[in-house]
Amino acid sequence: MEGLEDLLSGSQDIYAVYMAGTPDYVGTGRTNLSAPGLEEIQEQTEFAHEKGVKMEIVLNSSCMGGQHLTPQGFNKVKWYFDRLNDIGIDSITVAEPYFVEMLAKDYDMEIVVSVLSFVDSPQKAEFYEGMGADTIVVDPAVNRDFSKLEAIRESVSCNLKLLVNEGCLYQCPFRYAHFNFFSHANGPGPKLNVLDDYYYYKCLSLRINDPQQLVKSPWIRPEDIKEYKHITDTFKIGGRTHFPNWILNNVQAYIQESYDGNLMDLLDCPKDIRDLFYIPNKELGNALEQWKRCDKNCSKCGYCKRLIEKIVQVYSTDGTEQTLQPLKSTGGTT
Repeated sequence: MEGLEDLLSGSQDIYAVYMAGTPDYVGTGRTNLSAPGLEEIQEQTEFAHEKGVKMEIVLNSSCMGGQHLTPQGFNKVKWYFDRLNDIGIDSITVAEPYFVEMLAKDYDMEIVVSVLSFVDSPQKAEFYEGMGADTIVVDPAVNRDFSKLEAIRESVSCNLKLLVNEGCLYQCPFRYAHFNFFSHANGPGPKLNVLDDYYYYKCLSLRINDPQQLVKSPWIRPEDIKEYKHITDTFKIGGRTHFPNWILNNVQAYIQESYDGNLMDLLDCPKDIRDLFYIPNKELGNALEQWKRCDKNCSKCGYCKRLIEKIVQVYSTDGTEQTLQPLKSTGGTT
């Protein structure tokens, strides 16, 4: 509640906020900072509504292990949906197609198809709209493929959202496995007794050893929002595992459509390597025009590698003093 109060007192431009539900019923695709009970959800929803802000619950488990298709699992999920509906939740984000149809049949809450449904084509968007989706969060993998974005926009009449600041690897080989892992680790039992998150640390090591992956990630700069307004005017900021001041910094950057600083400050995913690299956001001004023409054949192109060597700096510590040096002087690795 304290975090929500900070958020909604810090900006007048927030249209909606979202949080995870109770993982005892449906998991999510991210690590849960907390597991809010229904009373907490109701308290925060009422506060958001007082501020004129919509509340969205994210129940975007990418794998339920088939539990939702058993009589016991179905009744459990339905009971939870009923309670959220009674509370006055405005929308529910799901990744499971069965839940899209279930919500469309029995509830008036807005149905948002999660980014974890990987909607990356007009055909897939049409399927989800046919199931009853009100809004689709498009797979960020196509954030820089304008012909595909435009085809999706033309194929459906439902709302679209774009996730602007996810810092995941472009065409990440771990993406499906990682979100399935989260869905079980942060969902209904039995709870997993894992030693570590292999996928996360492997992801970090790939970017540390090959920093061009940082700019290949399909984020959208605040300055480039205007290029997407024929697709949608609804943009989603990822970062519910961060503190409110970090989220508000992002909100202001995207509201103002400008950020003069380190792009790494805005990205959701690689927070553990944020203090390794300095990517001057303002020096990326011409990159989107290149990416619009890009055929994604990286081995022949090399643009991202040249760009990263030209503008990116790495932090170097000498005793207690931290300085910046060009990436190129480190041989392209850190």
